[in-house]
Amino acid sequence: MQTNWTSNHFFHLDKLLLLGILSLSVIGLVVLYSAGNQDWDLIIRQIIRLLMGFVVMFVLAQIRPQQVMAWTPWLYLVGLLLLILVLIIGEISKGSQRWLNLGLFRFQPSEMMKLVVPMMVTRYVTGKSLPPSYGRVIIAILITIIPVALVIKQPDLGTALLIGSSGMFVLFLAGLSWQLIFGVLALSSLCAPVMWFFMHDYQRQRIITFLNPEQDPLGTGYHIIQSEIAIGSGGLYGKGWLNGTQSHLEFLPERHTDFIFAVYSEELGLLGILLLLGIYLFIISRGLYIAMQAQSTAARLLAGSLTLAFFVYIVINMGMVTGLLPVVGLPLPLISYGGTSLVTLMAGFGLIMAVHTHRRFLSG
Repeated sequence: MQTNWTSNHFFHLDKLLLLGILSLSVIGLVVLYSAGNQDWDLIIRQIIRLLMGFVVMFVLAQIRPQQVMAWTPWLYLVGLLLLILVLIIGEISKGSQRWLNLGLFRFQPSEMMKLVVPMMVTRYVTGKSLPPSYGRVIIAILITIIPVALVIKQPDLGTALLIGSSGMFVLFLAGLSWQLIFGVLALSSLCAPVMWFFMHDYQRQRIITFLNPEQDPLGTGYHIIQSEIAIGSGGLYGKGWLNGTQSHLEFLPERHTDFIFAVYSEELGLLGILLLLGIYLFIISRGLYIAMQAQSTAARLLAGSLTLAFFVYIVINMGMVTGLLPVVGLPLPLISYGGTSLVTLMAGFGLIMAVHTHRRFLSG
């Protein structure tokens, strides 16, 4: 393995992308300190998870993308087997069966599939000339849908959405025709009423609450109403760090995990939101730039799909916290308290960095 010692690369780490990730990590710890009622144990656990994430990112950035892609079919098969194993002997928590108990820690195989599915679809569609034929598109969709169906069965709709979108982004970037894209969207719209009958009761309730949260303001609508109050009360400048009333007076549930954006908005206001969006935009722009600079089609599709999946991650979290989308239970990337999803995100950034810093070694 060679090392590319240019002004922008240090041990195959892209400095600009690393700067954006570090900025978000610091902001996340500062907001978490407030959202977690100044609990240092919470902060220390999050720092340990961040360090684990940075180690994973560093290791993956050192590996040539061709080598990672060669492992992809095996990773995909192992991922499917683990998802099936979760449905058989997985640990149940809060009504969901998502984890395998490995003794020292719990492992969530669906998180692994956020990376493996776009890698597998990329490997498959780039096996022949692009754009892919209709037959290859159907097989690529099956590659995506099978793990998505297993994750929905757990049930975990938020993670299933991210896995599905990452696979579809690969097809989109591979030159899928607009006629086929609109056809799939139209077919999905027609299937929506049918999907309603296959949903769990709590999933139907989330959609009803999304459409009219005031219908049950002290029950199912309480969460989203309190979140909107917190965001709106922040105003232009916010109430100040550690001074958020909605969070510190225990009005806002899940304030240090999925709904931490409401705490951030209440305490730092619109200016703080613009700063956060600016950093996210910087990271997404850098990821797309890396994708455009990639010197192989597979590398371009992989970096582009992972970056767009990161964008969807942000949109879904902010959309559900602000009441623009139904609540599906996704953390805010690099800000919310969490372990597995954080490490998965960092692994994705490691792959994107590897695409950029190893690009001179890729075949055209």
